[in-house]
Amino acid sequence: MKKICVLAGILISLVVTGIIVNAKQSQMQEDLAKEVFRFHVLANSDSDEDQALKMQVKEAVIAYMKEEIPDSDSVETTKEWARNHLDAIVNLAKAVIREEGYDYPVIAEVTTCDFPEKTYGDITFPSGRYEALRIEIGEANGQNWWCVLYPNLCFIDAVHAVVPEESKQELQNVLEEDTYQMITKPPKWKISWFFF
Repeated sequence: MKKICVLAGILISLVVTGIIVNAKQSQMQEDLAKEVFRFHVLANSDSDEDQALKMQVKEAVIAYMKEEIPDSDSVETTKEWARNHLDAIVNLAKAVIREEGYDYPVIAEVTTCDFPEKTYGDITFPSGRYEALRIEIGEANGQNWWCVLYPNLCFIDAVHAVVPEESKQELQNVLEEDTYQMITKPPKWKISWFFF
């Protein structure tokens, strides 16, 4: 009987700890989502041609944004810029698509999307809902690509596996310390519960 009570106590402690940890991680993700603006491109399909086309559209749009987005000091300024330039982004994406011999329609919008956990260099963003500039190519049924538009992590050289210190500093300046620590030093373990 004593062993059952001890096991029950341990189980209850684990459940309570799991609930507290999950609640804290969820709150931090929500706080993070208020301070970042992501970029999301969906391919028409998973064919090699459509996936290559998605990457060409992504590269062209990022090059355009790199030149045109003013140095922004807030997530709201970047979102407003994106809202005001949706037509130009769509036209650019359509031009790339036409140049490659396709006639897929393109939709661009600023919307809220579900994102999986994603690592950019040595920074990990937790899964959750984030506001994003979203581009849908054709049927938008293919694998997608994403990055963080504000603070500016989209323009980092993808070849390097580490986010430059300047970008980290920019990110740290807009986030609460706990949230910044969560994404730069995520826990090595995760609590998950499975009910059968």
